[in-house]
Amino acid sequence: MSVEAAKQALEGELLKFLSTCGEGEGVASTIEFAEKSSVQHANKAGLLNDVVKSLMASQMVLAKQLNKQVPVLSKDGERWVKEGSPEFQIFQALDTPMDKKSLMQKVKTLGGSANPGMSVCMKEKWIRLDKETKLISRLKDSIGDATRDKLLAIRDGQVLDKKVMGLLKKRKMLGTKKITWYSVKKGPKFSLERKQLATDITQEMLLSGEWKSAEFKKYSMVTEPKVAPVGALHPLMKVRTEFRQILLEMGFSEMPTNNFVESSFWNFDTLFQPQQHPARDAHDTFFLNQPKSCLKMIPDYVERVKKMHEEGGHGSIGYRYDWSEAESKKNILRTHTTAVSSRMLYLLAQEKEFSPRKYFSIDRVFRNESLDSTHLAEFHQVEGLVADRGLSLSNLIGTIKTFFSRIGIDDVKFKPAYNPYTEPSMEIFGYSKELKKWIEIGNSGMFRPEMLAPMGLPEDVTVIAWGLSLERPTMIKYGYSNIRDLFGHKVSLDLVYKNPLCRY
Repeated sequence: MSVEAAKQALEGELLKFLSTCGEGEGVASTIEFAEKSSVQHANKAGLLNDVVKSLMASQMVLAKQLNKQVPVLSKDGERWVKEGSPEFQIFQALDTPMDKKSLMQKVKTLGGSANPGMSVCMKEKWIRLDKETKLISRLKDSIGDATRDKLLAIRDGQVLDKKVMGLLKKRKMLGTKKITWYSVKKGPKFSLERKQLATDITQEMLLSGEWKSAEFKKYSMVTEPKVAPVGALHPLMKVRTEFRQILLEMGFSEMPTNNFVESSFWNFDTLFQPQQHPARDAHDTFFLNQPKSCLKMIPDYVERVKKMHEEGGHGSIGYRYDWSEAESKKNILRTHTTAVSSRMLYLLAQEKEFSPRKYFSIDRVFRNESLDSTHLAEFHQVEGLVADRGLSLSNLIGTIKTFFSRIGIDDVKFKPAYNPYTEPSMEIFGYSKELKKWIEIGNSGMFRPEMLAPMGLPEDVTVIAWGLSLERPTMIKYGYSNIRDLFGHKVSLDLVYKNPLCRY
């Protein structure tokens, strides 16, 4: 019998029985009612519960849900019913005296489990171990499988002594299962046949006027809908989306940042960062073992970068050291997205005619830092740059203030700073309304001529740039004090599903 047919038959039997019941009388247990039903289906009790819930919604019946925990056989319990208990298997295998290792091997060969059961046999004095010969032998000619008999009785629904049940649970032969049933009686709209309620007003009902006399199913305004299994954005990605949209609205174009691995040349050397700089040490940067070095370089550009480091140019004396191409070829996990900015500026310099550009990127970078509540070995960097003729520090300050005002930081201050590839350089401080204090929010500056000249950009072109982390604004936005609660393997998936929308 199909599920729907079984439900209809059970509903008919239930309603017919209730029609014979007096006031306050009814079905005490849907489980017992299902057992007595003539309907042929393996899950009669479960189907009847579904029927009762449906009738309750129509107010045809009133029902009270009841439940309890009942013992059921575990996987091991079902196995011992089929194969015999471990102690019975050991006794049966011990047809002649043998050492423990041989006995265990014989039980396994016969398809049984040798590990449990030995202690039971010894405790019940069915077998004995000769301490001198180390041989195990029987003390009885035969035994019954009492454990299997108990498991069969439980499977048939019998309730055994609590001590026996506890011992079987301890041996992991038993588990528990929650069963649910209902006590049912007539409801205020009881009838022998279910009346089909309309769920919506159709065009036909409006044209015919049927809607005037139709009975509609009531809508529940308090029942929570089923949560759809959909994806969710991590808070970092929500803030990233907002930042990206703001920068696009400011006229910036997004740079491609899909390569986490960079050569030291693009990450450091093109930025006029000397090869002896502490940031290039292993304690600050992750170096790759395989592939250890990059294969492709741009010979003429490499030569110009080398000359700038060793001799200088355009008013600079350089760093006065022997620049190493082998050092510049070392592969690393990029320490900043400025390596991408350098690539984009080089490509811009190769165009026949210069045209102003505004670029931004938001992606992951890596640094070999000590982990604490505000620092991780990997984080996201937000970076923006503008390349044009005649740009000055006031353009940089204005651009930065515009961006930060869009994310709710209206009060911004600047402090002189040092960066190897920008001059002048400024640290950016903003007043956080959430934290009610001034905080450092980024770094900025104008790219040095020593960086831009080897690329081939016109001498009157200047580039302003700034950068900040994505994690710090996200922590402030969502109220986190420890970055490890926001990013990493300890982050709760519940956080991802239930965090609020991000709007600036």
